[in-house]
Amino acid sequence: MNLYQRLKDLREDRDLSQSDIAKLLGTTRQQVSKWETGVQMMGADKYVKLAEFYNVSVDYLLGLIDYPRKLK
Repeated sequence: MNLYQRLKDLREDRDLSQSDIAKLLGTTRQQVSKWETGVQMMGADKYVKLAEFYNVSVDYLLGLIDYPRKLK
């Protein structure tokens, strides 16, 4: 699975909209769409914020591991 699909799957698994994530990250729904489709890369600060929000490790968000490790 690519990292873009993982971002989308995590969001959808929690019944969140792109607008919900945009509000969390202080950006627009259009920007979230670009991240989820791979048109643009998300900054490290956004990955950290999403990792904290979803309670998963950044390496899981980036697709480096296939199982979500919870944050401590």
